[in-house]
Amino acid sequence: MTHEEHHAAKTLGIGKAIAVLTSGGDAQGMNAAVRAVVRVGIFTGARVFFVHEGYQGLVDGGDHIKEATWESVSMMLQLGGTVIGSARCKDFREREGRLRAAYNLVKRGITNLCVIGGDGSLTGADTFRSEWSDLLSDLQKAGKITDEEATKSSYLNIVGLVGSIDNDFCGTDMTIGTDSALHRIMEIVDAITTTAQSHQRTFVLEVMGRHCGYLALVTSLSCGADWVFIPECPPDDDWEEHLCRRLSETRTRGSRLNIIIVAEGAIDKNGKPITSEDIKNLVVKRLGYDTRVTVLGHVQRGGTPSAFDRILGSRMGVEAVMALLEGTPDTPACVVSLSGNQAVRLPLMECVQVTKDVTKAMDEKKFDEALKLRGRFMNNWEVYKLLAHVRPPVSKSGSHTVAVMNVGAPAAGMNAAVRSTVRIGLIQGNRVLVVHDGFEGLAKGQIEEAGWSYVGGWTGQGGSKLGTKRTLPKKSFEQISANITKFNIQGLVIIGGFEAYTGGLELMEGRKQFDELCIPFVVIPATVSNNVPGSDFSVGADTALNTICTTCDRIKQSAAGTKRRVFIIETMGGYCGYLATMAGLAAGADAAYIFEEPFTIRDLQANVEHLVQKMKTTVKRGLVLRNEKCNENYTTDFIFNLYSEEGKGIFDSRKNVLGHMQQGGSPTPFDRNFATKMGAKAMNWMSGKIKESYRNGRIFANTPDSGCVLGMRKRALVFQPVAELKDQTDFEHRIPKEQWWLKLRPILKILAKYEIDLDTSDHAHLEHITRKRSGEAAV
Repeated sequence: MTHEEHHAAKTLGIGKAIAVLTSGGDAQGMNAAVRAVVRVGIFTGARVFFVHEGYQGLVDGGDHIKEATWESVSMMLQLGGTVIGSARCKDFREREGRLRAAYNLVKRGITNLCVIGGDGSLTGADTFRSEWSDLLSDLQKAGKITDEEATKSSYLNIVGLVGSIDNDFCGTDMTIGTDSALHRIMEIVDAITTTAQSHQRTFVLEVMGRHCGYLALVTSLSCGADWVFIPECPPDDDWEEHLCRRLSETRTRGSRLNIIIVAEGAIDKNGKPITSEDIKNLVVKRLGYDTRVTVLGHVQRGGTPSAFDRILGSRMGVEAVMALLEGTPDTPACVVSLSGNQAVRLPLMECVQVTKDVTKAMDEKKFDEALKLRGRFMNNWEVYKLLAHVRPPVSKSGSHTVAVMNVGAPAAGMNAAVRSTVRIGLIQGNRVLVVHDGFEGLAKGQIEEAGWSYVGGWTGQGGSKLGTKRTLPKKSFEQISANITKFNIQGLVIIGGFEAYTGGLELMEGRKQFDELCIPFVVIPATVSNNVPGSDFSVGADTALNTICTTCDRIKQSAAGTKRRVFIIETMGGYCGYLATMAGLAAGADAAYIFEEPFTIRDLQANVEHLVQKMKTTVKRGLVLRNEKCNENYTTDFIFNLYSEEGKGIFDSRKNVLGHMQQGGSPTPFDRNFATKMGAKAMNWMSGKIKESYRNGRIFANTPDSGCVLGMRKRALVFQPVAELKDQTDFEHRIPKEQWWLKLRPILKILAKYEIDLDTSDHAHLEHITRKRSGEAAV
């Protein structure tokens, strides 16, 4: 990238004006997006305006359209809802209203509009854009605007960001607010589970989603519900029988509760609504179970945005500004969205069209088509159906024996991965063994067979129920081989962190000496550090990130009363700066020190100076994150002492080491869902590999591809041979040599008001919606 291009980002917005509005139903994370649009807009030299109360403010003009400053979006990141207000607007639906809106924009010289809202709001924006030149000529004829003003505002650029808790917009993997809504739902499900167990009750929970069952579906995957009702997949005609049989089966297996999740828009095959009251009455009448209904309602829209939504909102906001400022009269209005973990731009109307196609397919009762159009949704549905509706076969004839274990430090979500691995294994008719205490337990023979109910209720539990150790297998190959033979283990699923990966490499090496080690194995990355080569995400990192985030929010709030305070917070992660960087983005840190981006005393000095300048504004606190191993000499104490000395008389400093709280806690919805899908995918692969490796009545797997890491790469879940990942690993520091999230570091600095070069080389180009091919990975 040339030097000129670098400076281009800083001057891209000079002479331009951007207006940002939030419209339709609110969603947590909208504020993060507004904050990013304002700050990146100002960074590029543009003027940015808030439009209060959505389209209504655009129509009413006056004080509703106010210029934003850098400080005006401070402390906004952790607030739910939308600070600039949102309203359903009738006026904008009429041409008369749109004419007034156009007048208000032209008078302020605003030709760029960033709309954050659901599909209705975005469709409205597109109509506005297509009418723009007609509206201007009407205003000219009426003498309301001058010819010069009309020429200056000859075209309108529009970029949409999807903010909707339903995740009902096609073309985007996740809409802003969905993850936070899942957090609210899971908090409630976890709370209800405890009371249901005390009284042996059945609970029917109704969640939002009039036309889209995403929240209901992911909730049932994440809490292991007995049944889910969603609009896209009406149940079979005899569903009443099936449901009652299913509930009583769960009870006979020893469970003390049943949970049924219903989307508010649930229907049967004839399009007749299935309400939570209907289900309750059915269960009471047929089974006589004590049944309660809980309707969650607007709780789901409330509360603090999750770390995921803050990062999503911030990344989308940055991308939206770039898309607006690079726009020409010929670029179509686009939506900025996330696919896997990459930002993409999609033509607005294509997305709206597919979203409408879903509604149409559902109205015509073509439910299979509706499911396909939803894209990633399909994979969730497939896994859910397997885990909830397939009965494990009774006989184990022709079955294989697969062992599951945890290795490394505990991470939230490990239990969810074990649960789905065990259950998918049983559904396939296999014998599943669980190994306690990692490779040490494999050597000592701490191994037992797991049945269906062994892993009941595990998804919501933090830590590792099987027990986990960092011990590597090499020094006990003889005992391990003996136990593989003794228990007839034919495949290994290893769930864990960097040790799980290095342990896998050792098993590969050991195959030369020990034939017993020639069995297929797969590593599912699970560690808060997110440092396993071959995967962009690991199970447990999202939970740790949310813990850090919540703590930073509280710490920042504690300074609200005292003036001018800087907090230095140490995060975990070994040498991997993922947690420090992502938490920095999500909590609005002024700096995040990490090992991967070396820093000198001059950088520390610049950061202190930057905070001194910041304290002169209306924002009177600072937040600095430091990864535990970012530098052996510039320790947390050193940085704290430096800031204390240099900040004398200007600000005082405090330090916090977060420690092991980052490994604990109940797993977040993302980690539960990710772990559940990884477990299912790993077990499906395992069955295939065992069949492939069958030689003369025994398993013999000696190829590199029979020992893999299952990882999330950009947009897909892929199996990569551990041996091939060797070159991509920095073993001394236990991190992958290349890490995708380092590209997000410039955003962190810009949002903290550093005058740096925004490297836009990694930005999104306009793509088209692909009809999703089946088999594409989904998380």
